[in-house]
Amino acid sequence: MSESSAEAVVAATANAAGAAGWRRAGIAGAAIGVLAAGAAAGVAVERLTVGRGMRKKARLALDATGPYGSLRGTPGRAVADDGTELYYEVDEVEAAPATADESASSGTRRRRLFGRKAPAPVTVVFSHGYCLGQDSWHFQRAALRGLVRAVYWDQRSHGRSGRGRSQADGVPVGIDQLGRDLKAVIDAAAPEGPLVLAGHSMGGMTMMALADQYPALIRDRVAAVALIGTSSGKLGEVNFGLPVAGVNAVRRVLPGVLKALGSQAELVEKGRRATADLFAGLIKRYSFGSKDVDPAVARFAERLIEATPIDVVAEFYPAFTEHDKSGALPGFRDVPVLILAGDKDLVTPSSHSEAIADVLPGAELVIVPDAGHLVMLEHPETVTDRLADLLVRSGTVPAANVGGHGSTAQQPGR
Repeated sequence: MSESSAEAVVAATANAAGAAGWRRAGIAGAAIGVLAAGAAAGVAVERLTVGRGMRKKARLALDATGPYGSLRGTPGRAVADDGTELYYEVDEVEAAPATADESASSGTRRRRLFGRKAPAPVTVVFSHGYCLGQDSWHFQRAALRGLVRAVYWDQRSHGRSGRGRSQADGVPVGIDQLGRDLKAVIDAAAPEGPLVLAGHSMGGMTMMALADQYPALIRDRVAAVALIGTSSGKLGEVNFGLPVAGVNAVRRVLPGVLKALGSQAELVEKGRRATADLFAGLIKRYSFGSKDVDPAVARFAERLIEATPIDVVAEFYPAFTEHDKSGALPGFRDVPVLILAGDKDLVTPSSHSEAIADVLPGAELVIVPDAGHLVMLEHPETVTDRLADLLVRSGTVPAANVGGHGSTAQQPGR
């Protein structure tokens, strides 16, 4: 596809977004999908060889039987500095059984001698990526559940969190705002005690913004950091696996196209449903790197992404091209750091993780083979193993307690 023809396709998309009727809105979404999918010819073959009705039934069956995203914790809400309500859930540590002697004497004596409560346990705070939600950590949550105190939260305008109030008033969303949101969640859900911060994609950027704005918090409370499939900047140079002509066209007009689509959200949402098969292929291409992804996991990823309204997609997109937090990375130098990425990530390529590792030479850098952007869903055991090891290295979890929690394989009695 030439650059001029690519621009024509995207321009047509923008025009379609403003037209009346769900069919034209569907064409608008399809045009972007065709342009961005590039060489994904296999997707088209699959759609031609399997009937649409059969595919719809398969999606419904996977939705009904898939257990992913079903884990829940104690709910809570934090309030951002602009009044936006941020939803989070807490998984507490399972209390170790105490002996009668310990219950009757040891605990009481400690309180009498020291006059204060036991120190707050470590809290692992998980921040999700763009167009996802806290449930994207499903496998890690299942494996670490009960082992450590953990907080899972939905970024503003995502999942169960409220629509960004500033954005409703026309204020552009930025990564700095997300960093302040994370601070509000920490203040509400983990106001004291050591912290381990884990973030995927936009969630990792959110952590960098937190470090940039609250260096004392990082210095005083953060015990370890995990940066998964993320970037410290230069996202405007990512080619998404497309030819040069297509990339140039997309970069030039996509922000305007998304803005136009966002202004016709109701029509475009109908179009997304009408072109669900196309977008399923597109999501699979940009989420995973291997060909044998569990269909139930692939469908789970679709559901997460489909749940993000098009106007939210549009309003967040510009923040990534402006994102540059390389200057904040040195704030993580004094703690154990895990940097992990898929070798076939088309959204935040592994070269961006390598660039972070250059600034943090003491960090553990893990590049996962045959893995795409949603590496924590595609290769969950690898990600969970490395997270469990990070907790041990940071001294927040005794090695003897990790055991089978480092794997997502079904454990006896679980």
